Amino acid sequence: MKRSPLAVDQAFADMVEAAQASIVRIDGGGRGVGTGIIWRSDAAHSQVVTNAHVVAGITHHNGTGLCIVTADNRRFAAQRLASDSQLDLALLGLAVGGLPTARIGDSASLRVGELVFAVGNPWGQAGVVTAGVISGLGCMAVRRKGGTAPYIRSDVLLAPGNSGGPLLNAAGAVIGVNAMIFGGDLSVAIPSHVVAEWIADGDWR
Repeated sequence: MKRSPLAVDQAFADMVEAAQASIVRIDGGGRGVGTGIIWRSDAAHSQVVTNAHVVAGITHHNGTGLCIVTADNRRFAAQRLASDSQLDLALLGLAVGGLPTARIGDSASLRVGELVFAVGNPWGQAGVVTAGVISGLGCMAVRRKGGTAPYIRSDVLLAPGNSGGPLLNAAGAVIGVNAMIFGGDLSVAIPSHVVAEWIADGDWR
């Protein structure tokens, strides 16, 4: 049975609403600087993924250091566990558990033309959503094992504050971490399988 356009719209809205629970704002020095994704959470600890450039250079200011703000406006101090400027990834640790985690999708089999959504905090506005399609898949040179790393290009609209937020597929799963704007109108994201491999690799431990 075909679904009406309204039903499709509601399904996408429900998907985005569910995904937003695992998306956080990264604060440093008393100001919002980017977005993060709750990647893991157990009974006592949680880990948040964001971009390395989001947390680079954050120092304590007036007693306020690196912290995250959850979708329900809870604020937690964060510790930088790892940072990789080549991949533009950072892993933050929180001394709190039981947080809602993102659903991680399969980014290894993406196709050009797939529908995607970006969620983030551009210009300090919380939970802003933009939509687009995957416009290209490529590789960039990095100084690490293999010498290259894949990336996703899409036409979702990004702005300062979106960095570190998720690129979602139509099912609401995270398939990438938004990193930058390329050529003025294309957005670049780090595939979720690259993020998972970086965390599992453990070189930063």
